[in-house]
Amino acid sequence: MSLINDKTCGWINSLSPRNNIKVLKNNYNCDWIIIGAGFTGLSAARKLGEINPNEKIVLIDAQLAGEGASSRNSGYLVDSTLNDGFTSNKNFKEYKEKVDIYNLGIKSIKKFIKEHQVECDWNECGKYFASSRIEDEKKLKNFSKTLSLLNIENKFLFKKDLLKKLGTDFYKISVYTKGGILLNPGKLARAMVDTLPKNVTLYENTKLLNWKRENNLISCIFEKGKILGSKIIFCTNGYLSSLGIEKHYSFPLTLSASMTRPLTESEFSSIGRPKEWGVLPVRAMGATVRMTKDRRILIRNTAEILNKSVEQNKIKRLGEFHRLGIQKRFPQLPLDIIESTWSGVACRSGNSSQIFKKIYNNVFATGCYNGSGIGVGTLFGEQIALKASNINSDEIKIIEKRKKPIWLPPQPFLNLGIRTRLFFERIKARTEI
Repeated sequence: MSLINDKTCGWINSLSPRNNIKVLKNNYNCDWIIIGAGFTGLSAARKLGEINPNEKIVLIDAQLAGEGASSRNSGYLVDSTLNDGFTSNKNFKEYKEKVDIYNLGIKSIKKFIKEHQVECDWNECGKYFASSRIEDEKKLKNFSKTLSLLNIENKFLFKKDLLKKLGTDFYKISVYTKGGILLNPGKLARAMVDTLPKNVTLYENTKLLNWKRENNLISCIFEKGKILGSKIIFCTNGYLSSLGIEKHYSFPLTLSASMTRPLTESEFSSIGRPKEWGVLPVRAMGATVRMTKDRRILIRNTAEILNKSVEQNKIKRLGEFHRLGIQKRFPQLPLDIIESTWSGVACRSGNSSQIFKKIYNNVFATGCYNGSGIGVGTLFGEQIALKASNINSDEIKIIEKRKKPIWLPPQPFLNLGIRTRLFFERIKARTEI
């Protein structure tokens, strides 16, 4: 596992630098240890602090809190998905269970934003599942039927209408869904850091080297210290398997994205001055594209088998690939328009299910959000804190009703299978990149 703090992410670069960063430099005893300070770990810590106000809670991240995958995603708070990585639930009952979890995730985020008066560029503008190939109409019709059965408002749009809405004639067909929110993930993650309860101690840039159960306690070893705790919650998502947690049930993928500078008045006018929008691909390895509130274009169209951010010498190459994707959609814009390119580690399972588990009496883990980490990650963080505190909830019942992630083959067979699948999915989505 290799983690670095870099200055490549446009969402993070728009935030003011923090100056209250603590690094673990000695030994510490506590009641709770939480590993991972993304949306899940921050939410777990917040909930634990609320329900256990007199207990010591330590939250630890190998990077800066909230600045890993949480701040590096595309900012979609989804109510429905067509592709979860390579798969999606074709069984209606399973798909409904997944949508129920999405809606609970949206509810959790709304509650947090209302309670703490968070400004994160929230926009309930819906989203488009779009394709440049009209032959994808059959797939979208089946998807539309499923959405309608779930009472999710949706409608078909074709090239002419999409040009008006998106400012590009690249897409030939789309299903628009009214539900779903676009937001700035960096601002949301920072708000979660800034609102941690007083009984939560946050250590950052503090990498977990080893952990074990020791005399009914949990011992965590770091480079410059050791922490003993009564209970531990692992919230590391894409890094769960590298810590030995459910390692045969999930795998990491590193996704990369680029964001342009804000479009000038003339550039914005040349594409029709569209309102903020978000496009998700119909084909699994197609590009995710956004027009942001401040007139930037974001594109994500690359995935690699890594459990770390992409090395800096590769970022420029990925940025060029993203530039080609933007040029396909907006040929009238300048070629040097990209301002930032970055990567982040996501987590997948073989059947688009999540991990939510009590491993031992004092060891808990959650993660593997299959690209829906804002809402689902927040929800699961709150609920794993309740579960670890022996508190039941209706949300836990709904979460645990879903199928568990399926078993995955060991290495090197797993990576070979993933690379093969990536290769064929890229071929099928080559026009959508």
